[in-house]
Amino acid sequence: MLPPSEEVEMKNRALVALLVAVVLALPAFAQTSSTTQDQTSAQPSQNSATPTQMAPAPTSDQAAQISTAPTSSATGKPLQPPAREGFWGRVNPFARKKYVQRQTTPIRDRINELDELSASNSKMIKDTDARAQQGIQLASAKANEADQHAIDAGNKAQMAQQTATDANSRLTTVEQVVGNIDQYKAANQTEIRFRPGQSVLSKNAKSALDDLATPLKNQRGYIIEVQGFSSGRGQAAIATSQKMADSVVRYLVLNHDIPVYRIYVVGMGNAPVPSATEEGKTAKRSSGGRVEISLLKNDLEQLASSNSPGATPQK
Repeated sequence: MLPPSEEVEMKNRALVALLVAVVLALPAFAQTSSTTQDQTSAQPSQNSATPTQMAPAPTSDQAAQISTAPTSSATGKPLQPPAREGFWGRVNPFARKKYVQRQTTPIRDRINELDELSASNSKMIKDTDARAQQGIQLASAKANEADQHAIDAGNKAQMAQQTATDANSRLTTVEQVVGNIDQYKAANQTEIRFRPGQSVLSKNAKSALDDLATPLKNQRGYIIEVQGFSSGRGQAAIATSQKMADSVVRYLVLNHDIPVYRIYVVGMGNAPVPSATEEGKTAKRSSGGRVEISLLKNDLEQLASSNSPGATPQK
């Protein structure tokens, strides 16, 4: 037999071992009981559904959609609190892998759903920004085109205004010229002397006529007045003065191509001519043969000079 002290020690060891076994078995028993309780509470709810409340069987199209739908439990609703696991289910330090997966699956699904929503929102933002940028660029292009059209219209309006101003100025000039078309002003005057009884032009007379007629080439708006004066009386003096004036006209037409319709010839004979230097005195009669050539101009040459370089002035 063992001594009493050893027997007491053996009993103490057995009691300690028993307590340790009970402590280790309690968590597993609590987890198993909570799982069984959840399954038992779920069965009455399933069995209590009446035939009228049961969902109809899906069609073939719905079944195809269900089969192709992603197996995600994310619903977009707030996360529900974890299922009741009892005291040991909350503080159990020996939770199983299935329990951990059951607790983390909703969180993982919600994170995946948030990632999808974030990606969808990012794509929508990018699409909206791209459309906005495209609209802004299109509006800017339209605005630039409108500005260009406005500038072109302004330039055309300015050109039209300038054209109207030029036309108005030209019209005013034409009206002034037309109003003064029959008003000639003396521009130059030359006197040709003849020997008594002769009507031939001398060398000096020809030189004077050349100086008068040469600048008239290609000019417009002028006439030449030729007046012949001769000594003597009656028709003989008139005839002599006419011959001298005709010799001057013949020289201008043949040698300088002066149009005949621009020359006016008058044989004055021995008509009195007022003196240009002795005003207030009586006119004196001519004492010799001479011809006075007067160049008269109007404003038609001014109108011709205002034409464009390519325009040809009319006679």
